[in-house]
Amino acid sequence: MSEPSAIPEQCRYVAVDPESHHLKIEHGPMPTPRAGEVLIKVHSAGLNRADLLQRKGLYPPPEDASPIMGLEVSGTVVALGDQVTSWQVGDRVCALTHGGGYADYAVAPIGQCMPIPNGFSKGEAAALPEALLTVWHNLFQRAGLQAGERVLIHGGASGIGTLAVMICSALGARVYTTAGSDEKCQALEAHGATCAINYKTQDFEAVLTELGFNNKIDVILDMIGGDYIQKNLNLAAPEGRIVNIAYMNGFKAEVNFAPLLMKRITMTGSTLRAQTFDQKSVMVEEILANVFPLLENGKVKPLIDSIYPLEQAEQAHAHMQSGQHMGKIILKM
Repeated sequence: MSEPSAIPEQCRYVAVDPESHHLKIEHGPMPTPRAGEVLIKVHSAGLNRADLLQRKGLYPPPEDASPIMGLEVSGTVVALGDQVTSWQVGDRVCALTHGGGYADYAVAPIGQCMPIPNGFSKGEAAALPEALLTVWHNLFQRAGLQAGERVLIHGGASGIGTLAVMICSALGARVYTTAGSDEKCQALEAHGATCAINYKTQDFEAVLTELGFNNKIDVILDMIGGDYIQKNLNLAAPEGRIVNIAYMNGFKAEVNFAPLLMKRITMTGSTLRAQTFDQKSVMVEEILANVFPLLENGKVKPLIDSIYPLEQAEQAHAHMQSGQHMGKIILKM
């Protein structure tokens, strides 16, 4: 391992009290990059709903992952593990971690590291890794979204949703989305959505049917589940593809699957964390080729809702839990 002497022996991180589940700052040993990994001095970390679940004990990390929360970071490479030749100490980087992002230092596999796009601050770059890989894998690798197709993105105001709206629009899809307020809907339309529907005041299935799009939505990205499952099947076009990435309204629903048979619909789903480093490396390679040009020419830029210091991680979680945010919530070291 190549390691500058300036790195301290211990670093701060966010810990979860096992009884109260409150968050607190603790100090622990400096993480050490293994072969094929880099050590990053973290500038900022992105929040994800997976962090809220992990905090409650509902989404335990894999056995080989850091027990510390935090799936994406931005910062500076400060040490290299063995066999790392593609990165140098001092490089600006954003990365999908294998846990451990809520800390002053974190390690990441080099296949999950990306350069910070030109024109991006480190804070903005922390909003990219998890959302980019989730959007690319589910909409383009799994669902095979093509230019000219209609895509319905639920949870459009989330960090994943806002980036998905912009990427799909920039790559030529016609984007429809749902969000929880008129203000959020107006913002999503300003960022590329053809039509954004306030799910709190309107039935998205009825609105899209009235617009003439019943049986005409080619791809649906759903993180809601529950009663959305049936509505998605009803709206999907023949040969349509529905991808579930979460079930915020519940995993269970009474569903009439006749549309799946009659329209030859493909239903699939995924989580990012369970996939191998090799699979994620392929996602990163394709993102660098297909999405990074859109980031660097300004056509796609993540929306940052708010930035909290590391010491206020609990307040940041409460803000995400409230559902009031629009875009990404960031922790700054």
